[in-house]
Amino acid sequence: MSPTFRSLANRNYRRYAAGGVVSNTGTWMQRVAQDWLVLQLSGNSGTAIGITTGLQFLPFLLMAPFAGLVADRMPKHRLLQLTNVAMAAPALVLGVLAVTGRAELWHVYVLAFLLGTASVFDAPARQSFVSEIVDPDDVSNAVGLNSASFNVARIVGPAVAGVMIAALGGGAVATGWVILLNSVSYVAPIIALRSMDRRLLTSPEPSKRTPRAILAGFSYVRRRPDLMLVLAIVFFTGTFGLNFQMTSAL
Repeated sequence: MSPTFRSLANRNYRRYAAGGVVSNTGTWMQRVAQDWLVLQLSGNSGTAIGITTGLQFLPFLLMAPFAGLVADRMPKHRLLQLTNVAMAAPALVLGVLAVTGRAELWHVYVLAFLLGTASVFDAPARQSFVSEIVDPDDVSNAVGLNSASFNVARIVGPAVAGVMIAALGGGAVATGWVILLNSVSYVAPIIALRSMDRRLLTSPEPSKRTPRAILAGFSYVRRRPDLMLVLAIVFFTGTFGLNFQMTSAL
């Protein structure tokens, strides 16, 4: 196998990566469908889309350090199954509401926040779980493949969503079917996780760190101006540069 794809020689990683591609594609499909649904419900309000996006990513600002602590303390194999179920639930509810014509704007706001809350616990566990699947020498390769597959999903997902919404009439009901498809996509990583050979995972002992470790982390960063600069750049880039996709529906 080519060195570029050497991590795929690992059976557990192949399953994990395949499940991730399906789920990520569904996630990006919902991003487009959800924004389109908001426009349908709000009379083409860009403000409503901004509120929806803000609510969906607010949990990352409020709970990311705590979510990282949870990922350290819980077995990631189990945590990821829980987070995928938790992410599927809001998508399923929103999809059903949209398909049945009962969706209201406040429903989208609440469910976007709940989806974001589940996602913030999923992200650190998903990113760090790779090191438990592949050999240490292959971690960088596996992370690179994950990044590549995420960006492929970022291209394919919106394109598929746009075609589906147009083919189904372009209304709120059409967006509901796309969102329902995303809720089903979360089954793929759950199946992948449950079908892994857990004997081949290098699971570390769960961390016994307490919430005080979060404060210690903030104190450490405060003493490191170089890290503060990096975090500031990431914050401003993520806040003002990477949210351009929220304007695509407009």
